[in-house]
Amino acid sequence: MPSTEQEQPVALNNSLQCSSCGATLHFAPGTHHLQCSYCGETNEIQETSTAPIVSFDYLDFIAGNNGSAPSLSASVVSCKNCGASTTLPPEVNSDNCAFCASPLVIADAQSRQLVRPHYVLPFLVAQAQALDSFRNWLKKLWWAPNDLTKLVSGDARQFKGIYIPHWSFDTQTVTDYSGSRGDYYYVTETYTETVDGQEVTRTEEVRYTSWTHISGRVEYDFTDLLISASNSLPQDVANRLEPWALEKLVHYNEQYVSGFRSEIYQIDAEAAFQAAQKKMEPIIREEIRADIGGDEQTIDGFNTTCKDIGLKYILLPAWISTYKYNNKLYHFTVNACTGEVVGERPYSAAKIAFTIIAVLILIIAIIVMVKQ
Repeated sequence: MPSTEQEQPVALNNSLQCSSCGATLHFAPGTHHLQCSYCGETNEIQETSTAPIVSFDYLDFIAGNNGSAPSLSASVVSCKNCGASTTLPPEVNSDNCAFCASPLVIADAQSRQLVRPHYVLPFLVAQAQALDSFRNWLKKLWWAPNDLTKLVSGDARQFKGIYIPHWSFDTQTVTDYSGSRGDYYYVTETYTETVDGQEVTRTEEVRYTSWTHISGRVEYDFTDLLISASNSLPQDVANRLEPWALEKLVHYNEQYVSGFRSEIYQIDAEAAFQAAQKKMEPIIREEIRADIGGDEQTIDGFNTTCKDIGLKYILLPAWISTYKYNNKLYHFTVNACTGEVVGERPYSAAKIAFTIIAVLILIIAIIVMVKQ
């Protein structure tokens, strides 16, 4: 059951300001402390809540109640090219958009009151590790140009650490359906054929299908069904970045976000739940087919009711960057939890042509051998 209340965050004892040199402390990926990039001073992060990680009532949330959590004030800059809106660290004076690499006009940043995320998954993969994952990904690409890994060495400094907003849904579904069950049966049939000028009678087993109308009900519980709240990071890319180590979620704490960008959600909870229902459909169809049974199944129609809808508004970490090859820009994203890389890549036309020719030669050789 989704919770309707959230424990209020306690006041932070640790400042984001370095006590030694006054610089802003940044979260160090894979740790539980903040670190000063100038003098190396570290501060342990104080957790803001000891409450368990739970989902919140969806209907209550869209009614305007964010689990009793206060709103969040942040400086937001919008990309004039792709429309992505992100928060930036206060010390950043110039930057490029993490999603399209276009220059950001920092002077246009606006202070806004934002919906406070419920939870955040802190960066587990450091910048240098992300670069290693990217290089390994390049080496494993099929039909990639021979000089790709030499020309695209990558630079860790080009990686933008950004928290991508996601909605996580829990719900119990009940689906009423109607359809048909097909069961195979076999009939021995007789036929004749001419062999050496003589009519010969033979028999064979012929398969038929007996269809029976079926209606019924299936139930399925969905947990942590993720929908990206970003238009800048396409949903198919977000899906390919899964899975995430959601067991390592922590209550939202500005200290985990310090030094990183955070995108503001562009897809609201209601639109995201509609996307979640579409994502549920293939799984529900498989449940229906399993319930119908038999050798074949057809589904004429079904109606699904979602009960006890729970929601979490969470931030998931990613390293985003671009690289150039032959003057063309390619984007890629690294899951900063697992190191999984999802990206665009160039293809070698020569390698593809060579492969096609080699396959055709092999097929021709096999045909010649069979005829001989």
